[in-house]
Amino acid sequence: MAEQKPKTTKTGGTSSQSFLEFEEVKDDVIVTKMGGLRAVLAVSSTNFILKSQDEQNAIISRYQGFLNTLEHPIQIVMQSRHLDIKSYLEKVESRLMQQKNELLRMQTEEYIIYVSKLLEYGNIMNKTFYVVVPYNVAEVKSGFTQRLKDLALPARQIAASKERFMADLAHLTERTMRIESELLSLGLRVMRLKTAELVELLFNSYNAASGQKSHLDFSELEIG
Repeated sequence: MAEQKPKTTKTGGTSSQSFLEFEEVKDDVIVTKMGGLRAVLAVSSTNFILKSQDEQNAIISRYQGFLNTLEHPIQIVMQSRHLDIKSYLEKVESRLMQQKNELLRMQTEEYIIYVSKLLEYGNIMNKTFYVVVPYNVAEVKSGFTQRLKDLALPARQIAASKERFMADLAHLTERTMRIESELLSLGLRVMRLKTAELVELLFNSYNAASGQKSHLDFSELEIG
């Protein structure tokens, strides 16, 4: 499988990648520096305020049941980004020019004015929610003799490392599918992020100070 890593900038002999909390992204998972694996699920939201009291109580009860079924920790992440809708308004305006129905033209013009006014009063924010599913590898302490064997036979060590990764990946996949099923039962839409989507999520997370939703140029990535 292809691995994707951002290009690094070296300053004083130290790569900027050494300050990141993850080692690499591959096979639809984030690999931490300690060898742990992380899968990420993009999860839809629900407008809780607009629900009736009975519906709200039902949602709370189902969510509580979901938490009680957890056998391991999860991380719930919310990202809030400024939503740039200029290109969207430009498309609406282009359709307005092609609209021949006078009533629809008036309604479209009013809609454009309304959205433009909203932009004058403040930024339109887009909130996205993610559930991070972890799988941490138990650290195995090897004796001095075993470490000498590993140094003498690096090929065996590499093969064992790959075998461990595939086994850990299988455990994480099973765990992630279980979480995904529970979230779907809550009436939420769930999608597991692929490798490229994980890279973009990390890129945007580490560039959150810009306040804008960034789009990663994958031509800047080294793919091996």
